[in-house]
Amino acid sequence: MEVSVFGTGYVGLVQAVALADVGHNVVCVDIDSHKIAQLQRAIPPIHEPGLAALIEENQKAGRLHFTTQPSDAVGHGQVIFIAVGTPSNEDGSADLDHVLAVARNIACLMYSDKTLVIKSTVPVGTADLVVETVAEQLADLGKSELRVHVVSNPEFLKEGSAVADCMRPDRIIIGCAHELPRQQLSELYAPFNHNHDRLMFMDNRSAELVKYAANAMLATRISFMNEMANLAERLGVDINAVRKGIGADPRIGYHFIYPGAGFGGSCFPKDLRALIHTAQSHGLEPQMLKTVRDVNEQQRHVLFRKLKAHLGDNLQGKVIALWGLAFKPNTDDMREATSRYLMEALWEAGAKVHAYDPEAMTECRRLYGYRDDLQLCATRDDTLQGADALVICTEWKAFRVVDFKLLREKLNDRLIVDGRNLYNPQQAADAGLHYLSIGLPYRVPGALCA
Repeated sequence: MEVSVFGTGYVGLVQAVALADVGHNVVCVDIDSHKIAQLQRAIPPIHEPGLAALIEENQKAGRLHFTTQPSDAVGHGQVIFIAVGTPSNEDGSADLDHVLAVARNIACLMYSDKTLVIKSTVPVGTADLVVETVAEQLADLGKSELRVHVVSNPEFLKEGSAVADCMRPDRIIIGCAHELPRQQLSELYAPFNHNHDRLMFMDNRSAELVKYAANAMLATRISFMNEMANLAERLGVDINAVRKGIGADPRIGYHFIYPGAGFGGSCFPKDLRALIHTAQSHGLEPQMLKTVRDVNEQQRHVLFRKLKAHLGDNLQGKVIALWGLAFKPNTDDMREATSRYLMEALWEAGAKVHAYDPEAMTECRRLYGYRDDLQLCATRDDTLQGADALVICTEWKAFRVVDFKLLREKLNDRLIVDGRNLYNPQQAADAGLHYLSIGLPYRVPGALCA
């Protein structure tokens, strides 16, 4: 099929590459000329395992094209995906300006019937709004004879495994009201639907809510487990034992019940805010959703609170080694990452940060520039030079094995604050380290501490 994609961010780019890889002919358009130039050289603007190789392979095969010209994309595509950003407004609602601007632009440039597929995460009622917007634009241009079908097709990608999620989806949600787009989307996704039927058809409004409800449920599990972890610390309980005990119940399972320093990224916080706003705008106070949000906002500061509890309120001049900047492994995304809340609190307290991340160093420099209280280090061990304490923010595989004796020698205060529970607390204590984690009892350092 001839497919066009507006937007080459995380969702649009990965979806475009997946569609091209199974044989569709895909044109991607973006207003950022630098990004398009890089993509034409098979250099993606994001870190996602396997993505660069697939871009190069499908460009060489002639199935994947990048342009800054919207007219090229509209003229090409039978089916046109809208995959542009929907950032949060100040009141928490989703900003639909980019989605509606693309819809108007498509209406202006189209000279045949089109099917628009909304891939962006949008609140309930957006598909209806896009239908109205396009109809008005076509009427103004004297092109009312043209027909546009609007489909809701939310994404369920996990950063760090987005390519695999797109190639092997567990479900494909399609909201539409007519038979033609149903047939088109069935054909489009047929290569991803061989083993069993993953396609789930419903009305647009239901499809739009599925996305928000799914993210809200996952966020709820995380906040619940973080609250249990905080309680476990007070009670002297091992939260890992609790997690295994409840996860063994098939009604609960093990997914998204790992305690940590709060969730971040581009989806959960933004989508939770938008869903709360939607509920409130319809006269409903979503008490559970608000609590999930509030628990997470408190948990984002747990690492700083643990540092202060051990080092004292005066952190002026302290040097903190920080392992991990991205909000999760296998990405360079730092949007609402735990590391950002920690670093900004440390700087406000007068401390310095030595940081390392396998992929997010460039993004960190872009966000914070050059400053005297931030040193980006070439390796994880370089961060320990002159450091008083070590904080783990991201559970990269490169951080999972450590030399506790080396850490004891390097860290002035012999303190590790582990926001991802990577290490064995008893082994750390036996090596003479103060080891503070999430939801695990504190062990007094052993004889090596003398």
